Amino acid sequence: MTAPETVDVLVVGAGFAGMRALHALRGQGMSVVVLEAGDDVGGVWYWNRYPGARCDVESYDYSYSFSEELEQEWRWNERFAAQPEILRYAQHVADHFGLRRDIVFGQQMTSATYDEQAARWTVTTHTGRVWDAQFLVMAVGNLSATKAPDIAGLDIFAGRVFHTARWPHEPVDLTGLRVGVIGTGSSGAQLIPIVAQQTAHLTVFQRSANFSIPACNGPVSDERDAEVKAAYAERRAIAQNSPSGLGFMPDRASAAAADPEERRARFEQAWAGAGFGFLFTYHDLLLDEASNATAAEFCREKIAAIVKDPRTRELLTPHGFPFGGKRPSVDSGYFETFNRDNVMLVDLRATPIRDVTPTSLRTTDAEYPLDVLILATGFDAFTGALLRPDITGRGGHSLREAWSTGPRTYLGLGVAGFPNLFVIAGPGSPSLLSNVLLSIEHHVDWLAVLLRTAVADGIVEIEATEEAQDRWVEHVNRRAQETLYPRAPSYYMGDDLPGKPRVFMPYSGGVRDYRRILEQVERDGYEGFALRRSLLGETVPVR
Repeated sequence: MTAPETVDVLVVGAGFAGMRALHALRGQGMSVVVLEAGDDVGGVWYWNRYPGARCDVESYDYSYSFSEELEQEWRWNERFAAQPEILRYAQHVADHFGLRRDIVFGQQMTSATYDEQAARWTVTTHTGRVWDAQFLVMAVGNLSATKAPDIAGLDIFAGRVFHTARWPHEPVDLTGLRVGVIGTGSSGAQLIPIVAQQTAHLTVFQRSANFSIPACNGPVSDERDAEVKAAYAERRAIAQNSPSGLGFMPDRASAAAADPEERRARFEQAWAGAGFGFLFTYHDLLLDEASNATAAEFCREKIAAIVKDPRTRELLTPHGFPFGGKRPSVDSGYFETFNRDNVMLVDLRATPIRDVTPTSLRTTDAEYPLDVLILATGFDAFTGALLRPDITGRGGHSLREAWSTGPRTYLGLGVAGFPNLFVIAGPGSPSLLSNVLLSIEHHVDWLAVLLRTAVADGIVEIEATEEAQDRWVEHVNRRAQETLYPRAPSYYMGDDLPGKPRVFMPYSGGVRDYRRILEQVERDGYEGFALRRSLLGETVPVR
């Protein structure tokens, strides 16, 4: 066995969470190493290079807030940055702050085992390298473990097969080809308009329709750039105190009770420029069925006005779940694309996929000749990247066993039975219900103070208690039941994979309230965590 490399903190993942953790924890005087499976920083933005890949959070908000110098020197080109620009930003941050020297690329964690006697983690990667660390920080992201459909014959397809989340680094020329896309979630909604312009024919295979809001994207003028940078601190403060961390302050009136003309005017205004913020036009769109129905019907009317073919229009119009219950897409010309003569929509609910042949995809009623097949089938969200490696905690129990009925955390940060293990923006935190960059920074800054305090106080072991974890899981579930989220099949609920436990995984109580909870836990001496100090070889509780 390879001799372990010793470090204070081992961080897994060099995306935005991992880089932020490295910078903050290194600043506390701790030795930190980041393991990254890819060959560069960027996380999801390193892997997702498909045509049209773009963030649905405004560029100025989907950025780090810890450095005023960084805020002022970086120039965003578009309101909603595309993948290449976001990746350049991540690379710039890594270079500017000298992060690469503590990142080991091409190392995918395969196992992590906790040594109760030493109060340390032993981590092994797929290359056989081993690290020994007091603290293990999982910064692996909520949308990083890809999933592919289980389709008979996929391995014999003679054409090229791509997954949106593992897109080639070299350009892919689709000119004049017959292309099929499976999936119409966010990745599909972004990719389909671009691919349709390149191909001879595009066949879109849809399992279920979803709501999508126009991005209303565009270039950032010099005047707009100067305006934002002059008031960046105020912009950050507004985001910190908004429910979503996006800065949108919903109308406190009920959408259902609002004057119909006034409500339509507000919806029209949001549709024409708010992007994802359309979801926050009124505060109760995800709390009240009648209010939600007003937004859902408005969106359906917009789809009806765009899509010309009656049958295609019907298939693209979502029904049967609340607007926003699934994360809405933010698109650029998605619905308009289905008016093109070279685009066809196939309803997989009515005619499921049967198999793939060397030259086609067959459903139960037709065969579709293809040269290229694109899988826009998404991710094993929230838990996939955490459960794929073998993580073994106290008493030899695995994280897979602990989460066999769904993820259980305290604050989305710690897990009972897994001392000195922390998750950044994990299940049980606002994560994907928020501007995740802001939520990442909340977690990292809070964790940095905890670890600094622990080291200064001689603490060797930090563990969420079962009682605190049970209370938090109950609180997360209670807050979810106050919303309409559980009424939609979605990755929020674990519906992204067959057999996955159906539980609501993020925290729906809002960014502002969640931050206040973290602050209160800190003021109360990290209530809910058992902090233990080493004494003559024994570990005894001190709080």
